[in-house]
Amino acid sequence: MPNFTKRAIKDAFLRQLTERPLSQITIKDIVEECGINRNSFYYHYECLPALLEEIIAEELDRLTEKYKAIDSIEQGVDAAVEFIRANKRAVLHIYNSVSRDVFERYLMDSCRYVVTTYVDTALAGRTIDETDKSLLIHYHTCACFGNIIHWLNNGMKDDLSAYFRRIFQLKIVRGWEDGIYVPVEK
Repeated sequence: MPNFTKRAIKDAFLRQLTERPLSQITIKDIVEECGINRNSFYYHYECLPALLEEIIAEELDRLTEKYKAIDSIEQGVDAAVEFIRANKRAVLHIYNSVSRDVFERYLMDSCRYVVTTYVDTALAGRTIDETDKSLLIHYHTCACFGNIIHWLNNGMKDDLSAYFRRIFQLKIVRGWEDGIYVPVEK
C-alpha cells in the first residue's frame, strides 16, 4: 500500500520548491501544508536534503525504467532535459542551493546511464577492448554532463537537444561512427 503521508510531503516540498529557493523552505512549511506534525515528517525523512535526494533518485529510476535502450545520445539527452525543462524553477532552485552537489551527482549518474546504454546499443555485435569502451563512456559522460551544466549556468536559454544533434551530425573526426568515437585500426 502506498504511503500517502510520504507522497503528501514530497508533493508539498515540490510545490514550494517551484515557488521559492530551497534555502527558504522549512520543515515547518511542509508539515503545515500537509496538515501533519513534525514527527510525521521525521518518521519518513531525516532532513530536507534526505527528502530532496530521494526525489531526485526516484526521477533517475524513472529515467532508467523508461529508457532501457537508447538509440542516440540525443534521445538520452532529450530524456534528461525533458525533466529539467518541465521542472525548470525547482531545478534552478536546487542547482543554485547548497544542495547542488546532490543534483550534480544524480545528473552525472543520469549522463552515465544514458551514455552507457547508448554505447552498449551502438557497439552491439562489435568487438571493442573494455578499456577503450570505458574511455568512450567516461569521455561522453563528461561531455554530456559538462554541456548540461553549461546550459544550466546560462539559464537554459539555448536548445540543448538541437546542440547535441548538431554536434553528432558533424562527425568531422575520422573514426566517429553512430555519434561515438570508435578507434580506427591502423
